[in-house]
Amino acid sequence: MGITNGKSSHGSNRRRFLAHSAALGTASLLPFPGLTASEPPPETKKIRLVRIPAICLAPEYIAEELLRLEGFSEVEYVEMNTVDPHEMLLVNRADISVVSPPNLIPALDAGKPLLALAGLHLGCYELFANERVHAIRDLKGKRIAVGVLGNLEYYYLASMLAYVGVNPIRDVTWVEAKTFDETMNYFVDGKADAFLAFPPQPQRLRARKIGKVIVNTAQDRPWSQYYCCMTAAHREFVDRNPIATKRAVRAILKATDLCAREPKRAARAIVEKGYEASYEIALEVVTSLSYDRWRTYDLRDSLRFHALRLHEAGMIKTNPDKLIAQGVDLRFLKELASELKA
Repeated sequence: MGITNGKSSHGSNRRRFLAHSAALGTASLLPFPGLTASEPPPETKKIRLVRIPAICLAPEYIAEELLRLEGFSEVEYVEMNTVDPHEMLLVNRADISVVSPPNLIPALDAGKPLLALAGLHLGCYELFANERVHAIRDLKGKRIAVGVLGNLEYYYLASMLAYVGVNPIRDVTWVEAKTFDETMNYFVDGKADAFLAFPPQPQRLRARKIGKVIVNTAQDRPWSQYYCCMTAAHREFVDRNPIATKRAVRAILKATDLCAREPKRAARAIVEKGYEASYEIALEVVTSLSYDRWRTYDLRDSLRFHALRLHEAGMIKTNPDKLIAQGVDLRFLKELASELKA
C-alpha cells in the first residue's frame, strides 16, 4: 500500500531506512554532508502525498525514506478518492501531489490556490487507438474514453486535439468510463476508439497485442519536449511551511535522480513496495521516461504550451501568462538545482 504511520522512534525509523537502502543499494541517497544540517527542521513532522495508480510516479514513492531523513517522522500516501490528484490538495487530504500541466491549467483558471513547484518527468502518456485511427486528426467524429469529463486525460487529450485543429468540444464524443482502469476496458471492449494510457496500461496492452500507439509522448514532438508530470502543493501549505516544502521537494528530486541514474534499483523498489507486481514492467517504465530533465527544462514552458492550446479551444478564459505567474513558485527548485548538482 505504501501507507506508513510513522509513529515509531527515531531508532526504528533509522533501521527501517537502512533496511530499504540495503534492498535498493542506494547509499547515494544518503544526504550530502551538511546539506540539511544547517537548515531549520520542517514546520510539520507529517507529510501527506497522493497515491496515484501510475508507476511512472516512482520518484514520489521511492522518496519515502528520504522524506524521513528530511525530518518527516510521519509519511503518508493517501488513496486518491477524487477526480484528480490536485483535488486532494484542495480538500486538505494531501500536502504534496503530482499534477499534469493540462489539467492544472483549468484549475488555475478557476482560481484554485495551487502552485507548481518542480518538474518530475516527461513522456509517460501514450495515445492508443483502434484500426480506424492513424493520427490525432482521425479522432474527429470518434469516441474517446476518459475517466470523467474534466479530469487529467480529458484536458491532455483536449490539448492534443486543439494542437492539430480538432475542436475538443464539438468534434469528438467523450465516453465517461468513471475510473482510470475502466478507460482501458472501454477501449478493449470496443466502446471507445481511443484513450490516453499511462503506465502500466501501455505495457499491458502491448503484451496482449491490443490497439496501436498513435502518439508516444516520450518520443513524439512536440509532446516529448514538455513535462507530463510536476510536483505541486496548495498555496496555503507552502506559505505556512516553506522549510517543509523545500525539504519535501528535495527528497522527491533526489528520488527522481535515482530513477534516472539507477533504473534497475528503482524498479526493484517499486515492486518491493507493492506498486507493481512485474519487475519487467516496472523496469520498462522507469527506463523509458526522462527523469533527468528537471534541472534543465523550465516547467513554465510546459504550462504555457498547454495553456495556449486550451485557450485557443475556449476551454480557459485567463491569459496563459497570467495563469503561470499565479500558479508557479520556483524558489525551492532554483535553490535545489544549485544544491543537488549532477
